[in-house]
Amino acid sequence: MVVPLRPSVKDYAWGIRGLDSRVARYALESGIIDEVDPDSPYAELWIGTHAKGPATLRDGSTLEEAVGGQLPFLFKVLSAGKALSIQAHPDKTGAERLHDKDPTNYGDANHKPEMAIALTPFEAMCGFRRIEEIAILIKKHREFAACISETAKLAVFLAHDEDSGRSALKAMFSSFMTCPKEESLKNLKALLKRLQSEQGGHHPHQEPPWERKCSRAILRLSQQFPGDPGAMSPFFLNYLLIAPGESFYMDANEPHAYVAGEIIECMACSDNVVRAGLTPKFKDVENLVNMLTYSMGGPSIDAGSSPTFGDDRIMRYTPPTKEFEVMVMTCNPGEDLNMPKLAVPAVFIVIEGSGSTDNTQGQRLVMRPGRSYYIPPNCPPLTLSVSGTKRGPLRIAVAHQNQHIHCPTVSPAGSPQTYAGEFNLGASPRNPKTPRSIAGNSCPEPPSLSG
Repeated sequence: MVVPLRPSVKDYAWGIRGLDSRVARYALESGIIDEVDPDSPYAELWIGTHAKGPATLRDGSTLEEAVGGQLPFLFKVLSAGKALSIQAHPDKTGAERLHDKDPTNYGDANHKPEMAIALTPFEAMCGFRRIEEIAILIKKHREFAACISETAKLAVFLAHDEDSGRSALKAMFSSFMTCPKEESLKNLKALLKRLQSEQGGHHPHQEPPWERKCSRAILRLSQQFPGDPGAMSPFFLNYLLIAPGESFYMDANEPHAYVAGEIIECMACSDNVVRAGLTPKFKDVENLVNMLTYSMGGPSIDAGSSPTFGDDRIMRYTPPTKEFEVMVMTCNPGEDLNMPKLAVPAVFIVIEGSGSTDNTQGQRLVMRPGRSYYIPPNCPPLTLSVSGTKRGPLRIAVAHQNQHIHCPTVSPAGSPQTYAGEFNLGASPRNPKTPRSIAGNSCPEPPSLSG
């Protein structure tokens, strides 16, 4: 039988406040809070078995007890009102080392690859810019350049291939992150003063759009984190705007910082984060500098793969990692949609609209935004139904162990299909309405999953 769940809610300071937060509305609907405080941030909703935020059943037992062990993934809803920290997640070997050395700040020994799917327009800094872009920004912004050693700047200017580019990136990033605080603050103040005057139309020459976007992002981050040199991170990290329905994948050891908007996120079951800026939390610059891959260009931006299980209303988001994948199912007014039968444990949450369900066991559930459920392996599949009188679709997101790892739909930074940089003229424009995947839309379904 499909079992209703009570997720765990997190009130991190970067969350959206009050009922403007999807996390707050979902938490209220699922019964884990009695009311929404208009002044409090509601940042994350966790659906999984991680010890820091285990989901429970209505009788008080844990999801882990119902599953009979840990789920390999953690499913989240994020509502970001301001930027999260500049961070990366360790690979398995790195996580084991960090946990053994510092269990207080690194509470588990697992890696944390993660995939995000936008629910609203979503802003994020993901992966390093191309070395050519960084060279342009160093030459143009003397305040940024003053935070980087002469040796590191020379390496950036002389980089001529992938290996020298990676070495130059590491030298630049390490130099910037270890710049003496008084020096970086002095240059940050001078930079902000100049950028503010240029935003008013007094800049000496016309900037291309990607540079204007970079400058505005720095001003915005500096307001959120006064006195934090990490506000200059748009000079070296790609600044992306993700449309609803689009996704990206962040592999281990890749830098990123989510900025604003709402997403569903799925990851390996871990809460390990190595931070270096834009946060009052523990910063571990040395480990972050040493763990990154220094690939350039950021992740690919993809819109999933459809049809899945023979139904074009089921969109599949599959990363190149074994722990998880996500399906988003859309049932329109007047329609029924048969959910596929899964041979592995799964959880799902209603993200939009309302409707009802049925199955061969006569299990009827009311679907409302924020309600979440556990689906045991080989459970009789539910049929979603939406009345023809409704004015919008019912949409749910299902997370489970990856069953299509041979046909991923997203690729990590550094692969041939990754984001090519903001001023790459050779990149063809993406169309969010056209699903893209690395292997196309012809991925066969595993025989054990036929519904």
